[in-house]
Amino acid sequence: MPFDANVDARSARFERRQPDVAQPDVAQMLPGQIVFRDLGFSADEAEHLLIRADLLIHLLKAIASRGLTQAKAAKILRVTQPRVSDLLRGRIDLFSADSLIDMLARLGVHVRFVLKSSRRRQHVA
Repeated sequence: MPFDANVDARSARFERRQPDVAQPDVAQMLPGQIVFRDLGFSADEAEHLLIRADLLIHLLKAIASRGLTQAKAAKILRVTQPRVSDLLRGRIDLFSADSLIDMLARLGVHVRFVLKSSRRRQHVA
């Protein structure tokens, strides 16, 4: 039976953390980063989580568009069915960006990153 890929990055399970003391400039953040910052993650962690969440959403859409069952998806992705179940439940904490990119490639989806310079500058002492 095919599954629904209506997954939102906010539905992923995360351990709540204490917010950082210094608050970032919200105007420079992407919408997903604000959500992850609100959950108590640092700016760097929020950026990594946003990338993984985006990859996960694209992976779920690719699986759903092909009408794959968990068993068929597992075979194509070369993972176990419980790992596919973890994907469907939005367990982003269990997957690295590399593993998500590998799975997208196995479905024929090409991943390309767009890199942009940060507006904030790192000062070296």
